[in-house]
Formats: sequence, structure tokens, C-alpha cells
Amino acid sequence: MPLSNDTVEALRQARLGDPFSVLGLHPEGGILHARAWLRGATAVSVVRRGDGKRFALGCRHVDGLFEGAIPGASERFAYDLAITTAAGERLLPDPYAFWPQLADFDLGLFQSGHHCDLGDVLGAHVATVDGVEGVRFAVWAPTAERVSVVGEWNAFDGRWHPMRPRVPYGVWEIFLPGVKPGMLYKYEIRAAGGALRTKSDPYALQAERPPATASIVATPDRFAWTDAGWMQARLERDLGTCPMSIFEVCIGSWKRGQEPDAWPNWRVLAQQLIPYVQSLGYTHLELLPIAHHPYEGSWGYQVTGQYAPNARHGSPDDLRYFIDRCHAAGLGVIVDFVPGHFPKDDFALGRFDGSCCYEYEDPREGEHKSWGTCVFNFRRPEVRNFLIGAALHWCRHYHIDGLRVDAVASMLYRNYDRQEGEWVRNESGGNANDEAKSFLQEMTTTIRREYAGVVLCAEESTAWEGVTAPTDMQGLGFHLKWNMGWMHDTLGYLAQDPVMRSGCHNRATFHQWYAYDERWILPLSHDEVVHGKKSLIDKMPGDWWQRRAQLRLLLGYQVAVPGRPLLFMGGEFGQGREWNWAAGLDWHEAAEPDRAGITAFLTEVMHLYKGKPALHAHDDRRDGFQWVDCENWQESTLAFLRKCPGQRDILVAINFTPIPRTNYPLGVWNGGGWKRLVSSDETRFGGSGLVDAPVMEAYGEQRGAFPCTLRVTLPPLGIVFWEAPG
Repeated sequence: MPLSNDTVEALRQARLGDPFSVLGLHPEGGILHARAWLRGATAVSVVRRGDGKRFALGCRHVDGLFEGAIPGASERFAYDLAITTAAGERLLPDPYAFWPQLADFDLGLFQSGHHCDLGDVLGAHVATVDGVEGVRFAVWAPTAERVSVVGEWNAFDGRWHPMRPRVPYGVWEIFLPGVKPGMLYKYEIRAAGGALRTKSDPYALQAERPPATASIVATPDRFAWTDAGWMQARLERDLGTCPMSIFEVCIGSWKRGQEPDAWPNWRVLAQQLIPYVQSLGYTHLELLPIAHHPYEGSWGYQVTGQYAPNARHGSPDDLRYFIDRCHAAGLGVIVDFVPGHFPKDDFALGRFDGSCCYEYEDPREGEHKSWGTCVFNFRRPEVRNFLIGAALHWCRHYHIDGLRVDAVASMLYRNYDRQEGEWVRNESGGNANDEAKSFLQEMTTTIRREYAGVVLCAEESTAWEGVTAPTDMQGLGFHLKWNMGWMHDTLGYLAQDPVMRSGCHNRATFHQWYAYDERWILPLSHDEVVHGKKSLIDKMPGDWWQRRAQLRLLLGYQVAVPGRPLLFMGGEFGQGREWNWAAGLDWHEAAEPDRAGITAFLTEVMHLYKGKPALHAHDDRRDGFQWVDCENWQESTLAFLRKCPGQRDILVAINFTPIPRTNYPLGVWNGGGWKRLVSSDETRFGGSGLVDAPVMEAYGEQRGAFPCTLRVTLPPLGIVFWEAPG
């Protein structure tokens, strides 16, 4: 039966909510009718597969609507369309001839928030359906009146490929024959009320390089991984006893080219960055966000493509190659993950279908004013699944070894960065964001279950209890938490003139009061070397020699105290200026002999950390640390033992002043010869060379609880590691 004029106009004006209800083949009144909606067509025939019989359709409207009855047929059959345009005739499958491609089971899991392979369901995926090659598109837009796929094959015109609504799931889908990997696409969405918006795909696996904003149909993931041994060993690794040291890198500014867009490719980075981090002795490489983000000045923390790698550095397979090479070199890879907020860019998630489907509707809940971003609505199961699915996607398709979740405090507190009256209290009248807490618990539980061996790290800057406690004990379920208190206290203490440090000695000792409440990472991160905070070496007071000595002391101290050390790039050689995301590191400085000594000392202590279980195996246990001397505030010295059953104790002695302390008495448990492992004051590191003999004798002289005394030299602004006799 011919379409009504109203339906024709709705189709022409892209207002028709369900095009599959009228396009394609439809038995109506015992007769099979065919309708085709084709851009630029002048004539159309239905060609039945098998016998090739043709049925010409009449032109209902010059814009491209053709329809007609199929004589002698009452049941649907497989067919193609013979389409005549100004360029001639071609034979193509009809997108509206295909049945729904997504199972109700998958959509039901998504609607309930529990689909673990969501990135393989929604988005654009190359597929073969009934022997026809093409791409299946699917997107969640629950309040939209109409959604179309627009791309380079239809001039990005939303009239030509409107999608099928999957009621009641809020998902729209279509299979488009002939679309190939590498093609650009977006979604044109007609919101309730008629407003049009064109959006990139939240589930896209690949995206254009900014400032372009289209999504890209990705080539199917068929990367040939070579890291099976690494992945198996990762499962067997005991995070509580194995060494873990982290080198943090911003990929775009590690070795940036001279031109503004000279971003390094992942394959080039595999040749340069991996051996560099290996040589320093780190076990893990942490990357600032590598998910797709349009504004590079956000350092990657304003993500628009949670499932797509940053296009600036190459293809998805380029990234997989880099991670595979990291594993071959014995390096784990941690990536920053940002589920706390998203940018307001018109092409991205903000008011995606005309409504606040990803963000909270109330700006008192749904906006981070300081960052100019939106807050994810953690009440909605689909939004939670979107984020957890993204985390799982990185684990599955990129073999990442850890996720560091950014700005957890901003998620946990409803009044984060808000004044009274600017936030909404929870049901109990408090400031805790209970749905964000339950989201984090669900995320950590799911990742632990699906990808055991992936390390979950939280940047949580408050005293929220139980960040690394199990979820069945009401904890958040992370493996590790950044110790922001240690970082602030340590950097604040070292920023003091050495003469003044005696007045704030507790800053150097306070961390042991809470050191075993959580499992810690000790961060000297990117956040501490920007926005006027100065570079690490510039934070240190004194002349050039003293600043270098104190940076060496800091790097040694970070290794010596319980917790996993994390250092941001540039700190390893004492870069003079603050980090600038738009420029590479000052590599000419790294070659200077003075700074090379800093790198040499760091390398020495990092290999010491990995090789001596006493320095890492009991990081999370009180019996792995013992104060030897923590109360000498007058002379600003510290000494402590790092311990592990079956291993020799490591004695660490520190002098935070430029005044040498000779014949300094330290109580120890073992008499006999203590071996000097390394001193930051050795001349090979740029120190003054005020060091003791390689072996020093401890004698049976009672000192406090210790039966023996070791008398050593504490060099100026230095740190020394000693090993107990065997």
C-alpha cells in the first residue's frame, strides 16, 4: 500500500522514528511491497537473489523515495537493489532488508548495567551478515526522536540512513552494507522537540586527529600479541611482596618534535622510551590518559572517546605494538582512567540526545565548575556500564596492566570544590556521593573478577577510609592509593631552608602514623611540577650543589620509605623548568655532567630497590619498618631499618642539613660488618665524597632497644643505605 503523504514528509524531513517500519519489504494486505530511500537515485529495481529476477519500483518522490508491489510474492526474500544514478547503475544490498542485529540479551545486560563486553556491542563494528560485508552501528540515545548514521558515504546527511529504535532499551542500530574500515562517521540525532545535533560516537574504537572530530570505523582487532608469558606471570605476581616502581610519562611531551603537531608515534616510542625506562630500573610505565581527547592542554583528562586511543600517536594497532614491546622488555603499563567527569564539547557526550543522558540534570550535581566539565550520572545503570565497559575494553583489547583512576575525591564528595548551597546532600543529609562509591566498588569488583592481575590505583587526596579495603568490608576495592599526604609533607619539608627544618621535623616522620592504613604509592607526579609549583630541583633551597644534593636525597628517600615510588619524567635528571605539555623535555640538560649524576644515583637506588626484598617485600606491613632515630629534630636527621624475614636488614640514614655528622651513632640489631650499599654523596653522583669505608663494624654497645651501635658518617644533605652482616 502506498505510504501516506504525512509518512513521506516525515521520511523526507528525517522525522520518522522507525524507518524499518516502512522501508524494505513489507507484506501488506497479502501483497509484498518494497520501498527504498536512496540518495541521488533516478531509478530503482528490486533484484531477487538466486534467480536475479527484477522488480522495478516507481518513484514516489524525486528526493529518492521509490516504492512498488512485488507481483506474485507475499513473503520476504533476499534481495539487492539495482540503483541508477548519474554515474550509471550499481547493485547494492538494502540496509533496510536486515533484521535487528543486537540480541535482546545483550541489550538487557546493558540496560541493567552489567555487560562486560559493551565495547564489542555498541559502536561501529565490521561484520558480515547473510554473506554481506558491512558495518553494524549501534548507539544509546534514550530520549531521541530519530537517530541517523552520517558519514562520508552519505555526505554526512542525516536523511539517508536513519536507524532502527530498539524499544525499550534506548538503543538505535543499523547494518550498513559497503561501509569499510577507515571511513569517517558520526550520529545525527533529532532530540525530543526537534532540535538537531551531530555527535561523535561515544563507543568509537578510533577517532580523527584533532581538531577534526569524526569517529572512524576501526579495523577489527586481530593484533598478533606475543606476551602470553607475561600475561600468565602477571596472574601469579604477588602485589604485596614484589617490587613496583613507576615512571610517569606524558607521551605527547616526552620527546616532542619541533613542530606544533609533531607528536611521536607509538612505534617510535617503543624504540626510544622503553629502553630508557628500562635503563632507569623501573618496573612499570604509567601513561597520562591515552584515551581520545580533543584538547591537548587538558593533558588527556578531558576525554571524549573512552574506547578510542588518542589519535595523535597512531592507530590502535600502533598502541598495541607499544604495549606488547613493553611486556617483552619486562615493563608493566598503567594508564590513567578518567570516569569522574567529561568535557562539554558540542560534538561529544554533553546533552548527547538532547537530554542529560550521561550527566546529572541538576548542575549542583552534574557540573565541575572549576574544570568546566560535566559529572557522569552514576545513578544510571547504562552510564555505569559505559564507564566500566571502557575500563574492561582497555584490559581486553590493549593488555594494559593497571588503571590509575583520576580524581577519585571529586567523585566521592558531593561538595567537592563547591560552596554551601551549590551542592545537594545525600539521602542521609551528608556529603558522600553514595552512588559514586557504589560505582567504584562495582568497577573494582568487576575488573578483579574479569582481569585478575590488573592493578587498580586510586588518586584519592582525602582521608576517605578503606580506599584499598575489600568491597565486602565496605572498602572501594582498589589495590593501591596515591599517598598525597606523604608527598605534601615531604616536599613541604624539603622546601624549607635547612636551618628551619628542625622546627617542622614532624613532616618527615608523620607518614608512619598512617602508613599501614592503606596500601600506598608514593607520588612525585606531574601535578607537582606545574602551575607555578616549580620543578623538583627548583623546589630545593640553596645553591646549585645543594639543590642537586637534595634532589638526590629526595629520590633516595622515596625508595627507602614504605610504598611504591612514582616519579614523573624530567625529575630523573633534574629538569630546571616546570613541565610544559606543549614542549619536549630539556634533553640537553640531561646530558650535563651535574645532572647526569642525579640520573646515575636514581638508577642505582632503583636497581637496589628491586634487588633487595627488605626495601619492598613488606611495604604494607608494620614489621617491615622500624625507626632507629626519629627524634633528633635539632640536627634534622632520620634513620630507620627496612626489614623482611629471611633477608638482611637495610639501614637508611639521612641528613637533611648541609652540616656533616661524623661518628654518628645508630642502634642496630646485628654486630659485625655493615656493608655500605650506596651513598648519595659519592663523587660519581656529584657529591662531595664524604663517605665511610665500604664496610663498617657495629659493636656491642647498647643503644636504646638495640644491642649494638654502628657509628657512621652522615654526609651533607645526603642519604646512605647500609646492609646488615649475613
